[in-house]
Amino acid sequence: MMEFGGNRVSMDRPRSIGMWALIVLSFVSLIAMLSIMIYVRNDNERLAGVMPEFEQALEEKDYAKALSMYRKMNDIIINRDPGDDSDITGEYEILSQMEAVVNERVVQIEQKIRDERYTPTVDDIAFLEGLSELTGARMTVWLTGLCEEFLLGTIEKPTLVFIFEQLGGLSNLQAATHPLRTEIDEIELSRGDVQTAEQMFANGEYIEAVDYYEYVLENSSGFVHNFVSERLENCKSEMYRPMMEKADHMLSNFQYYSAEELLSDLARIFPDDQIIQSNLFVATSNTSPVVNYQGVVEVVCVKPLIADTEVAFEINYVASTDSYYLTTSEFRAVLDSLYEKNYCLIDPASMVDMENPDFLNIRDVVIPKGKKPLVIVLEDFSYTPAQSQVGVCQRLVLNDMGQVCGEYVGASGQVVVSRNSEAIGILDAFIEEHPDFSYNGVKGVISLTGYQSVFGYITDQDQVDDRNAALTSVGLPEIAPTDAEIEKNRESVIEIVDKLKSSGWILASSTYGFINCKHCEWEVIRSDTEKWLDQVGSLTGPVCMLVYPNGDFVPGSDSRCIYLKEHGFRIFFGVGPSAYNTYGDNYLYFDRCMLNGDTLRNVDYSRLFQVEEVYDGKRKKGL
Repeated sequence: MMEFGGNRVSMDRPRSIGMWALIVLSFVSLIAMLSIMIYVRNDNERLAGVMPEFEQALEEKDYAKALSMYRKMNDIIINRDPGDDSDITGEYEILSQMEAVVNERVVQIEQKIRDERYTPTVDDIAFLEGLSELTGARMTVWLTGLCEEFLLGTIEKPTLVFIFEQLGGLSNLQAATHPLRTEIDEIELSRGDVQTAEQMFANGEYIEAVDYYEYVLENSSGFVHNFVSERLENCKSEMYRPMMEKADHMLSNFQYYSAEELLSDLARIFPDDQIIQSNLFVATSNTSPVVNYQGVVEVVCVKPLIADTEVAFEINYVASTDSYYLTTSEFRAVLDSLYEKNYCLIDPASMVDMENPDFLNIRDVVIPKGKKPLVIVLEDFSYTPAQSQVGVCQRLVLNDMGQVCGEYVGASGQVVVSRNSEAIGILDAFIEEHPDFSYNGVKGVISLTGYQSVFGYITDQDQVDDRNAALTSVGLPEIAPTDAEIEKNRESVIEIVDKLKSSGWILASSTYGFINCKHCEWEVIRSDTEKWLDQVGSLTGPVCMLVYPNGDFVPGSDSRCIYLKEHGFRIFFGVGPSAYNTYGDNYLYFDRCMLNGDTLRNVDYSRLFQVEEVYDGKRKKGL
């Protein structure tokens, strides 16, 4: 206590007031909390009784009461004040349970009507109709889905008509079922075209799918029109990215004619897309009018090239090297001459339709106006140890840019990787510089054996014995690759194969063992073919061309050739100094002009090039 002017003042009074305020506040909070708890308990007790009451109403067939309870619960949720932050999780849960209970019975009725041709009872009708929108929404979705199934072919018309007959009279469905029922005949008329469009869409044939969808749109209304409109938009949305990537791939691989066709279609489907318009301009700027060519098709053939002339003609000179191979500079000079003479590479398979396995249909040879068709064959690009000792590549590899290169050991013993060391990379680079040397990005045909390796890689244990025999014959140590190493080699080969095929190269067989087919018994050809298909074909994918080793072909009517045709080989290459091709019984045959040291010296190829302009002066033998 303190005194001021004779008056006493208590210093404990403010503290007492604060204490009382705290007590009052705590009491109020406690009361509020108890009130909330009581409210929540009462609310939970109230909600806990809703579902049993709802289910009892259904059991007693009091559908009006059940519907009223559903609507009341729905109203609580829908009409809730936006500012009300109270928890209505319970109401949502109850509403979902009501719908689940009703839908369970609806589904049972639906299934029986569809599967058993069931006629709903009086109570079924009362249930379906009495619960109004609760059953009506579900049934409307179901009936709409059935019409989609009918359109897509998974339900037939008699079943669909029966279902509509059973349910079409329900008051809560009439608004939805009446227009659908009247359109069943129109849906039936559109089924074929819509199903065709859907199949094309599923197969990724987007352009064709769009054409069918658009045709249906022009000739339909109502349900079909709405369904197809949505599917068309889905197709456009899904197709855009893969089709643009496909067009980009075509442009980057000089497939300008295909790119022009694809981008023209895309420009029609996406008329406002500026990227499509720009790419279309690039394509059309690199295409020319095409004509049907009358005459024979020229075919030239080389083996792997001599990459290092110092090794080939000075360090490890072998007469056969000079005879069998061209040098890289000779091959480039040949390309220059062929280009100047207006030759243009084509795919020999474009000359035939092989869809039917029993016969070929002849197709016109299509070529840009002013050009002459040409096929380049690269024979037996499997690589052997003997080749690697005389300046030829030892294998193919991909460089850091994903380009196919040859790998060889140079004169100083260093390993060299270069596009310019092999015909594949040289021709790739030549077409990059002269895209019009190729019709639609076609490169050439690469034939493979399998008995020693594929592209220089051991890809099967079956090859090891032959490879080791070849290694020891040139003084190199034997190898013993593990299964894991062989699997890694297979992966490398597949990666190279994918790159080659995607950039315009075509793969072919030169038999598994580079055998003389003309003088082989049927059983030998059968065994050899099975090996090639198993060990090499599993890496390349299906091939349709066979480059006969040394040109020793089998006549088309011979049982051995019939066997080859039955196993997918329909285009054959023999050997001859002149351009020649003919269509036989289920096959197309070409002679190929071998280009090597011997033929440069002894065969007149002046129609293709002047030998003195091509011949490599580093050869020991002169012209």
